[in-house]
Amino acid sequence: MKWFIDLFSSTLGKKLMMALTGLFLILFLLIHLIGNLQLLKDDGGHAFNVYADFMGHNPIIQIISKGNFAFILLHIIVSTILTIRNRRARGPEGYAVTTSKSSIWSSRNMGILGTIILVFLVVHLKDFYFQMHYGQMATVNYDGKELKDIYTVVAGMFGLGWYVGLYVFCMFAVAFHLWHGFTSAFQTLGANHMKYNPVISFVGKAFSVIVPALFALIPIWMFLN
Repeated sequence: MKWFIDLFSSTLGKKLMMALTGLFLILFLLIHLIGNLQLLKDDGGHAFNVYADFMGHNPIIQIISKGNFAFILLHIIVSTILTIRNRRARGPEGYAVTTSKSSIWSSRNMGILGTIILVFLVVHLKDFYFQMHYGQMATVNYDGKELKDIYTVVAGMFGLGWYVGLYVFCMFAVAFHLWHGFTSAFQTLGANHMKYNPVISFVGKAFSVIVPALFALIPIWMFLN
């Protein structure tokens, strides 16, 4: 047990935690997108409400959801520790070197991007997750079953121009964060081979563009329609 504690107390161990939690959150992001795309169906919110009800009551999904919150928190804490440690180790001169134009903008500003995403998550959870689970919400009847009408809440929020603008802006932050974080996670886990690096890089960049773009498309589409 001591070796396990020693490993994850080290810088290497913390980087491994960042990579593992990051990949889990990437997978969760993809699954969340698949569910949110139900909002684009022209069925008055039926598919999305059924999806939301399933996600809110399935015990396995609920366990994964709670684990997701824990991974987000762990990801934030470890990234903060590593950032502080790196800045102390580099000092003023080392910091000037690492912020040179040779490194991409997203890799130099992961902390700023992460902070924007954290603020977005807090707002997003307040407006949707906690509203769904703990707020007062109208219900709709589907095949004799009463479901919370979360679709109407989402449609109401996505009818606000400022909220849609905030959502789209935050998706840009997610895209830049993924642009560096996706490939970085695989490299940390040792997937660094001349044969596979181009594939990982291509998949990572495609994911970083397509997934946030589709997330951003949803509120834009609902606002315009």
